[in-house]
Parts: sequence; structure tokens; C-alpha cells
Amino acid sequence: MDTASNTSNALVISYLGLRKAIGIIGMALPFVLVLGKMLFESPGIQSSISSYYYTVMRDVFVGSLCAIGIFLASYRGYARQDCIAGRLACFFALGVAFFPTTPPANITEMNTIIGMAHLFFAACFFLILAFFALVLFRKTDPTKLPTLRKKQRNMVYAVCGYVILACIALIILINLFPCNSSLKNLAPIFWLESAAIATFGISWFVKGEAILKDE
Repeated sequence: MDTASNTSNALVISYLGLRKAIGIIGMALPFVLVLGKMLFESPGIQSSISSYYYTVMRDVFVGSLCAIGIFLASYRGYARQDCIAGRLACFFALGVAFFPTTPPANITEMNTIIGMAHLFFAACFFLILAFFALVLFRKTDPTKLPTLRKKQRNMVYAVCGYVILACIALIILINLFPCNSSLKNLAPIFWLESAAIATFGISWFVKGEAILKDE
């Protein structure tokens, strides 16, 4: 019995650690990309998170997305939905990583096609992340009453999910602005993508019970 109990506890700890790892990578990624480029290449902020593919931080960008994708593919929740969502999120994350956004210069027809694929993968990836926060993470065992901490966590998940959806909507809206719009000089897409990724990280960090853990 002790051996079985110890094995079960180890699996739970490993599972929570996986969730925390996903959260940490998500929260840290925008800051690491910005600081890394400033330190090793030049100051300034790129127009989007994806644009860091064309900087010295390319390997960090691709590697982080691959790590998030593999972690998500390994995720097993309480129902089949969780497994399907995790695998889809992995697929879309790898698509974002390996189909780069359109380069800033010397654009070819192939660059444009790959860039459109990148936008598709990115949009689907963020939508899946919002689905995790708004639907999957907020599930409660119907045979049990949710604890106070569970209700608090559900509030965090709801905020995170709606922030991600709001960021997606605003990114679409900003892309409708003219290319020479003064608003785009402020890199709004970078900030919105950063907010969405960081919020995704927070939701997984909470899901890993790093904070608001049941007593």
C-alpha cells in the first residue's frame, strides 16, 4: 500500500510540475525575447512576438514553442476533451514555430503563403488556450462541492480566458488599420500577444497549484 501511495503521490507531483513548467515558459517568454535581443543584438521592440524569429532570439522563440507544444501533448486531464485539446494545442504551437511570420523585407510569394499559415496556426493556438482556461480548467467534479480556493481559481481562469479572447479580437482589429498608421509605431500587436501569452502562463501556473492551492 505504501509503495502504491508513494507512486501515486509522485505522479501527482510530476503532473503539477508539468503544469507549472508550461506556466513559467508562457509568462517568461515575452520578457526573455525582449531582453535577449537588447543584450545580444540591438535595442528596441519588434512589431510582434513572432517577429523575434528574425532576430538573434530565433532559437529561443522556436525552442520555447516546441517545449510548450510537447508539454501540452503530454497533458492528460479528466476527460477525453483534455487530451484532444492538448494535442491540438501542440500541433498549432509547432505550426507557429515552424511556419514563421512574413519577414520584414525581401518578401517572396512563398514567404507570404507561409506567413498566412503562421497566422492561422497562431489564431488557433490562442483559441485553444482560451478554451483551456474558460472550459477545461473550470470543470468541477459533479459529486463534490467546489472549495473556496477552487472558486477563486475559476475566477482567475475566467479572467485569463477572456483576456486572451480580447487580445485576439484587438489584434484582428489593429490589422485592419493602414500600414502607415501611427498606432502601429507603438508595437500594439507585440503587447497584445505578450499579454495573451503571459495570461496563458498564469492560468497554467495556477492550474499547477503554485498559488491558490487547496489547503
